[in-house]
Amino acid sequence: MAATRDIRFQAGPRAGEVSGLLLRPRGASALLVLGHGAGAGMRHPFMERIAAAVSDRGIATLRYQFPYMEAGARRVDPRPVLLATVRAAVAEGRRRARGLPLLAGGKSMGGRMTSLAAAEEGLPDVRGLVFLGFPLHPAGRPGSERAAHLAQVELPMCFLQGTRDRLADLDLLRPVCDALGPRAALHVSEGADHSFHVLKRSGRSEAEVLDEISDAVAAFARRVTVEMVQ
Repeated sequence: MAATRDIRFQAGPRAGEVSGLLLRPRGASALLVLGHGAGAGMRHPFMERIAAAVSDRGIATLRYQFPYMEAGARRVDPRPVLLATVRAAVAEGRRRARGLPLLAGGKSMGGRMTSLAAAEEGLPDVRGLVFLGFPLHPAGRPGSERAAHLAQVELPMCFLQGTRDRLADLDLLRPVCDALGPRAALHVSEGADHSFHVLKRSGRSEAEVLDEISDAVAAFARRVTVEMVQ
């Protein structure tokens, strides 16, 4: 397996530098820029596992910290800082991709901030967005307002969601994806929660879920790469 490289880059005009982790396997076919969720950084075990799993499938990753996480703070940065960091991370990914097709997204908040950045100003050279548990609404408060901006995203989008995800009622998310038409691909992981954990009684292992969602990411990457060539 390829070695993970520590990098640093400027997150924005007033945000300072943040850390990143670049994992590029031999013969990589794409690079995926991945933001973390609100409560855990780029070194969270799930982020480590998904980066390794997609690397095995030929996809490089650039994980990165948002400034508040870099500083060890609990309070999430204001949205403009988060969006500036997404754009800076994508620019760093573009620089490091060396010609590879570029994807962007992340876990929960990291994915949503990426789609907001794409909706507001676009993300140059990004060919598709990957959402590892799109946070459609707060737990226990179903709604779809958080997805309203997706109508302004012109890129293909891949939603990876669990059936037990308390932050994304599938009865609400499916119509969102349907309204996006061919831009949206929804992959549902049976029995998985927002963190892609499964109950023992489900008869499935978390390794199986990880393989499933990694296969879906790889298939999405292949599809948008073919579309780019055509």
